[in-house]
Amino acid sequence: MTIMTKDMSAIPTRTLKLGLTLAMIPELERLLGDSAIEQNTADNILTLWIDKHQVTPALNLLKSIPEPFNFLFDLYAVDERLRLDKALLPAKDFTLVYQLLSIERNQDIRLKVALEDNEHQASITSIWPSANWYEREAWDLFGIVFDAHPNLCRILLPPTYQGHPLRKEFPCRATETEPFTLDDEKLAREQDALRFNPKEWGMDDSSEDNDYLFLNLGPNHPSVHGVFRIALQLDGEQIKNSVPDIGYHHRGAEKIAERQTWHGFIPYTDRIDYLGGVMNNFPYILAIEQLADIRVSERVECIRVMLAECFRILSHMLFFGTFAQDVGQLSPIFYLFIDREKLFSIIEAITGARMHPSWFRIGGVAQDLPQGWHIMMQEFVDYFPAKLDEYEVMVMQNSILKNRAVGIGKYDTQQALEWNISGVGIRATGLEWDLRKARPYSGYENYQFDIPTAHNGDAYDRCQLRVDEMRQSIKIIQQCIDHMPQGNYKADHPLTTPPRSDRSKQDIETLIQHFMNVSWGGVMPKGESSFAVEATKGINAYTLISDGTSSSYRTRIRTPSFPHLQMIPTMAKGLMVADLIVILASIDFVMADVDR
Repeated sequence: MTIMTKDMSAIPTRTLKLGLTLAMIPELERLLGDSAIEQNTADNILTLWIDKHQVTPALNLLKSIPEPFNFLFDLYAVDERLRLDKALLPAKDFTLVYQLLSIERNQDIRLKVALEDNEHQASITSIWPSANWYEREAWDLFGIVFDAHPNLCRILLPPTYQGHPLRKEFPCRATETEPFTLDDEKLAREQDALRFNPKEWGMDDSSEDNDYLFLNLGPNHPSVHGVFRIALQLDGEQIKNSVPDIGYHHRGAEKIAERQTWHGFIPYTDRIDYLGGVMNNFPYILAIEQLADIRVSERVECIRVMLAECFRILSHMLFFGTFAQDVGQLSPIFYLFIDREKLFSIIEAITGARMHPSWFRIGGVAQDLPQGWHIMMQEFVDYFPAKLDEYEVMVMQNSILKNRAVGIGKYDTQQALEWNISGVGIRATGLEWDLRKARPYSGYENYQFDIPTAHNGDAYDRCQLRVDEMRQSIKIIQQCIDHMPQGNYKADHPLTTPPRSDRSKQDIETLIQHFMNVSWGGVMPKGESSFAVEATKGINAYTLISDGTSSSYRTRIRTPSFPHLQMIPTMAKGLMVADLIVILASIDFVMADVDR
């Protein structure tokens, strides 16, 4: 087979260890024939443009071959109509992207489909049930219709919303739209749209043979941890059906990225998983550095790892306390908040902020570590393990918690793969998959640590693994303290934003670079770059498309909580409402992480 490759010499490439070629998948090569067009990308993921009618057979094949690509990593759309480098691509008005992951191969593949405006595409929910929400999102934000979808309706926006905001004709700022008004007629329409109709939610109506109760949980309720709503269909106290309703937190982060400079979008990444802090900066910064071929020092890599692991502990501490609280144990959350303050004070001393430091930079970090940082960090590393042992006995050995959590929300590895579950959620089923080990980044290959796993895949295991992960994070932080390399905290690359202040005060060229990059934004090379990290709640990835300007043409944020919440109906079916609360607690989600 001869692969047609368009002239994409302007798009930089970078060879990674996990490169895949079409020749390595001969079954797909035979299926596609000579019609596939290969695109070079900065992330070195095999990217193929294929005909829309080849999508279903290609995905079915990739899911069924030996060492299958059985994890639907992401599904998203791109509005190509205003793209400056569109001539380099076989694109039309819109592009649908299907990115798959093979855990056995430790490789990715990306399939792209070019669509005209108003052109339909076949749904793949029969192949992956997790595609349901992704296709609804693409329709909601882009207006792409998926034929044979079981329930193609709004997911992030209200049912009365007009338009599809990620299309390029939709403004990026509220000031570019008409002022909001709410007259009596519009108010009546909005109120009518709130009327609950079980059939529209995919539920059965009550009949003479049964008397179902429909219960609304959320969108503001302590047990749903924020603005999350679940409509429940109950048979007595048993859950017959549960339908999650997200979108109450929607802020349009991906749309905001189109108007911000590459550097200016960093603070917005902090607010995606607002408990993850700099962990949110990590994949975004790494995707940019991969795109621009920016290499950072070993010191920068070590600082980033240390701060990321600090925020892993902070996130897991809050989870641990709230999990116990949701089950009915109030003391642990107060103890853990005291310890979070101890670690937050160290974060603040290093970065100048607490929860949202926005501290990682393109090509480095905001500033070097302050004097005495290692003393503060060592004190916490020496203090926390013994306290964690106490909390583990208090919570995990509590007989009431065991009775409520063991065996609840249980699923196996195959189900986890079907629903795109990552992080602790899939490791609780016995699969040892952690990007820090499978695809080391920022020097993680140089650290000694273990990947905790369990085998029951239930709520109890998901809690226990986070306790075990905190111990491993402490082990990593200790190695950072002991072996922090010397070197610069920022690279000398011209696209490092902003450059080191000591240079910009003495070197006119660096001062000009600083002025231009901060005022107008650095211009990144044309291309496409995706980078994934093992975040606090699972795999978090950024896919960035640059057409050679100072802003991202398309920023795709792949968050772990989005697919995790989609599995709730499967986990909760046949259980009690009290069991649902334990399931929600064990998922460890925040609604900003479900947002787009």
